[in-house]
Amino acid sequence: MKANVVSPSILREMIDYYRQRAVEYDQWWERAGRYDQGAELNQRWTGDREQVYSAFDAINFRGHVLELAPGTGTWTQRLVRAADAITAVDSSPEMIEVNRGKLASEKVRYIVADLFNWQPDQKYDGIVFGFWLSHVPVERLDSFFQFVASALRPGGKIFFIDGLRERTSTAIDHSLPDDSQQLMTRKLNDGRTFRIVKNFYLQGHLNAACKRAGLSVEIKSTPTYFYYGIGSVI
Repeated sequence: MKANVVSPSILREMIDYYRQRAVEYDQWWERAGRYDQGAELNQRWTGDREQVYSAFDAINFRGHVLELAPGTGTWTQRLVRAADAITAVDSSPEMIEVNRGKLASEKVRYIVADLFNWQPDQKYDGIVFGFWLSHVPVERLDSFFQFVASALRPGGKIFFIDGLRERTSTAIDHSLPDDSQQLMTRKLNDGRTFRIVKNFYLQGHLNAACKRAGLSVEIKSTPTYFYYGIGSVI
């Protein structure tokens, strides 16, 4: 069993962490600075990343897509190639500014909002969330997937990606939480520390939660670092 229910104060601390981290976030995805794990592991990361890029691009999202926690734009940049419109919702205005600066696209409407409280005003042809699911507390997982299902049009597609439990996926000065904990301590480059939610959900757990919400999702894993789900409303 996981430890205690995550408090609102922890969720606020996690939002603050990602606001402060916006200017250095891409170092993680590019394996730079504290995230550089050496040539061999960096090559594994790049290979896994390319596998997920290929799977994502093959979906070919069209219509109006909702992207949750778009961050600095890794997936937004790929969505904008084919989607007619994107609504990108993030709790960090700093992340959104980095994202907006990269894309400069009129296709994208940005909304600053707490994803645990935000409600859409329409349904979407697709929903994407990258590296967000591990930040959803266990006690909120079912309601989150129910929210996703309710925001999709019939036939709408879903894609998500997150990290497998792998020590070298994070910074060299981070330690992963054990299975009984929902919280992880993260550092910024300047040494400041923050507590965030970090859950490494098992495939069976996610499949069951998706099914309860009325979603049909196939979950796959890359060799070392990532799992990703592709599906639709049942």
